Parts: sequence; structure tokens; C-alpha cells
Amino acid sequence: MSEITYSRQGDYLIPDLTLPTEPELPLGRYALMHRDYLEKHKRVIYLNLLTSGRLNGHLHEVEQTALQRLELLTKQLSAEQGVTEELKEKAPMQWVGLMNNIRSQAEEVILTELIYK
Repeated sequence: MSEITYSRQGDYLIPDLTLPTEPELPLGRYALMHRDYLEKHKRVIYLNLLTSGRLNGHLHEVEQTALQRLELLTKQLSAEQGVTEELKEKAPMQWVGLMNNIRSQAEEVILTELIYK
């Protein structure tokens, strides 16, 4: 176990505590949403990840998982609903509307099952 050092401030000895350094990983939209959720609603988990130096790694993993699932769900839902490249050529505005609905459905699933859990 490492020894704790102290610095004197007036009549008090204050421990010199620092957080472990974490690698800088790119955090996207879903990672930031998950961090905010952990910070506000799952405070103990957030502090454990933060003080152990694993928060950025966890958030990066959540981001990657969310993006993969979003792509997979979008493909599955578009196949189920018959939204094809052929429809894109014939009726582009209808295709855009359907794809927006599909993307919203997939994102709702991801937010419910992954980000806010």
C-alpha cells in the first residue's frame, strides 16, 4: 500500500490525493449521456469508476457498444419494414421518413437498454 503524503494548510494537514491518470479516449454523444446518468443517478458506481481510473474506459466501451447496436438495429428494422435501396430510388422522401422513424426506434431501444441502465 502506498504511503499518503500531507501538506500543511494553516493548522491542518490535508492529504495530497490525486485521481489516477486515465488514457484520453474520444467520448461521443452516448458516452457523455451515460456519464451524466451515472453522475446523477448512480453516484456510487460513478465514483468507483472515477477513483479506480476506469471511467473513461467504461464510457468508451459504452459508446462503441451503442454505435454497434444502433447500426445493427437500424439494419434489422429496415429489413423488417421493407425499407430498401429500391424504395430510396423510387420514393426518396418516403424513404427518408421511414429511415428517420427506424433510427428513432433504434435509438430509443439503446437509450433504454444501455445508456440509462
